[in-house]
Amino acid sequence: MRSNSAGAAVLADREARLAYPGWKIVLAGFFGVMVSFAAVVPYTFGLFLKPIATSFGWHREAISVGFSISALTAAAASPGLGFLLDRFGPRRIILPCILVFSFAYASLALLTPHLIHFYLAFFVIGLVGNGTAYLGYSRAIFTWFDHRRGLALSIMLAGGSCGAMFLPVVAQAAITQYGWRNAFALLGVLAFVVGFPLSAWLVREQPIAQQNSLVSIHTENSVREALRSRIFWVIATTVCLYAVSLNGVMAHLSALLTDRGLSAQSASYSIAIIGAMALIGRLITGVFLDRFFGPRVAQITLLMTVIGIVLLSIAHTLVTCLIAASLIGFSMGSGGDITPYLLSRYFGLKHLSILYAFTWTAYAVGSATGPLVVGRMFDSLGSYRPATIQLLALPAFIPCLLMFLLPGYTSRFISRTMDAVEVDDAVPAVDVIS
Repeated sequence: MRSNSAGAAVLADREARLAYPGWKIVLAGFFGVMVSFAAVVPYTFGLFLKPIATSFGWHREAISVGFSISALTAAAASPGLGFLLDRFGPRRIILPCILVFSFAYASLALLTPHLIHFYLAFFVIGLVGNGTAYLGYSRAIFTWFDHRRGLALSIMLAGGSCGAMFLPVVAQAAITQYGWRNAFALLGVLAFVVGFPLSAWLVREQPIAQQNSLVSIHTENSVREALRSRIFWVIATTVCLYAVSLNGVMAHLSALLTDRGLSAQSASYSIAIIGAMALIGRLITGVFLDRFFGPRVAQITLLMTVIGIVLLSIAHTLVTCLIAASLIGFSMGSGGDITPYLLSRYFGLKHLSILYAFTWTAYAVGSATGPLVVGRMFDSLGSYRPATIQLLALPAFIPCLLMFLLPGYTSRFISRTMDAVEVDDAVPAVDVIS
């Protein structure tokens, strides 16, 4: 039997080659995520807030409910999607999700003055949303990578950052030139044209994924056991609290900045810089995750969120807003890398999608809470008070402390599994906890 270190070296060398088949799946994931639920809804929703309110006379809190509906629906649907991804594979789930998402988003071009129409559209969007985003593609990518897992994941997630850079600018230009209805239609068409063909062509799981040691070495870790562990709940709580801070700011960022005197175009640039910095954050964090202990990387990025939100609360110039947005964006990109990476290291790949889905549920709960709280406070106070925005920094700070509760990857939880597994000679051994 070859040693774990020898097998790991062979696999690491294969993954480093551009010809390695896994990089094609990463490419498909990059473009799919770029126009997915994770990029389209959070980064463009705020741009439609004022135009829709002007057209129909709806309160901002009522419009924010649409965002929250999609987030809560995504929370409820994610575990089911995770089960389907683990059971049937990513391609069979991603493609129909893209199709439904694209048509549902484009249908907002036909919006009527009835709020129920608006809410139903975002219900459908949330129902399939995570199947078009990180949850869908990460399963396939993780079956192809171990030693380059952080980098591969970060490149896929970088697609969301690229979407965040150009989608707000495109959407704002479309709103300004052609109206908000045509802007909705344009985003729906982009989601289909960019995401569907590449996913249909390239997305595949590792052909021997169920026999590969990347999966089999963790088969003793059941979903029930994982859900009973402190490790999982620390990760899930971190994700939820972070989402309260992040999405509370993101859903109202454009309105907040324009209320302080910035132009709509300047506000869109601030949102775009978040996407640009998220791209940098994801790529850098992916490299760091392959070299340093994940929870410590997470703590640094969470602190950047805290500082960015506090700075945004007192910002009145474009330069200050861009600095705050840069800090928030960098940490946003990092956060997308860290959660699935930690889950794969602590719990393996067999049930990765469903465990990742549960953390998405936690994220969606936080995402639904943040915008509603800020919307309610705006309607009550009549403005975005600095103290209101500063309160959003607290949920992002608490996880900085929770990260100290996470053990090393060689924790007893994993070691118990490792002792029970014998890796076959025919499969290159992989040191998954190095």
